Amino acid sequence: MAAPLMLFSLPCAGASAAMYLRWRRRLPSWMQVEPVELPGRASRLHETPRENFDALAADLCKELEKRLAKPLARPERYALFGHSMGGLLAYRVAHGLRAAGRQLPAALLVSACAAPTRQDWRRYADKKTDASLIAELRRQNGTPEEVFGNAELLSMTLGLLGADYRVCASFRHQDSLPLTMPIHVFGGRADEIQAAGLEAWQREGAGTFSLDWFDGGHFFIRQNEDAFLSVLAKRLADSAGESPYPSRHASHAAPASA
Repeated sequence: MAAPLMLFSLPCAGASAAMYLRWRRRLPSWMQVEPVELPGRASRLHETPRENFDALAADLCKELEKRLAKPLARPERYALFGHSMGGLLAYRVAHGLRAAGRQLPAALLVSACAAPTRQDWRRYADKKTDASLIAELRRQNGTPEEVFGNAELLSMTLGLLGADYRVCASFRHQDSLPLTMPIHVFGGRADEIQAAGLEAWQREGAGTFSLDWFDGGHFFIRQNEDAFLSVLAKRLADSAGESPYPSRHASHAAPASA
């Protein structure tokens, strides 16, 4: 029997890897969800959050190299997923692992993240005050209301979000050879990221490419979780030669405004 496919999942800005824990009981048994925690949160709360994209990506590469080097790990049985900032980190980690001579993942999967060539670092550099960060959290509609009513939680969230936005502001696209593996992209019809920004991911790979759309905004992966996880499982199954569970009612057409 083949080993489970490890789905290393990187969180979005301001969040912890706990955002993926519920997937462990909702995805097929052949998928082993492996949330990747970033410094400064949850189990790594004692560490100082990174504020430079290249340095953070390099740290994550080293961490995943160690995890893939464990005796029971099979490098050909893993994939990388990231939401928003996590998608950009997953992309850079894939390049880093290739440069280190590691087997490429079965697939790179990104959601709510414009392609590297379509990233605008200036939009993150502008978010410097608590007021601007709170407005951003409100606009994205992905933060529980109780966070805004708890001064300590809100302060912690704003600190992480500010650090992560400085990470995003430090990102610069680097020309590199396309990744020779499938790239699967997911977008929300009500998100501000336009179709062209997601379609540009196709130029980052030399293998299979897919783009699926879902109802919802920047956090459609929560707002439309059933449909999203069904398609995620199908895309990974196609890439890894597995049988997904039956597809649910997902709609994959681009938004009418695209």
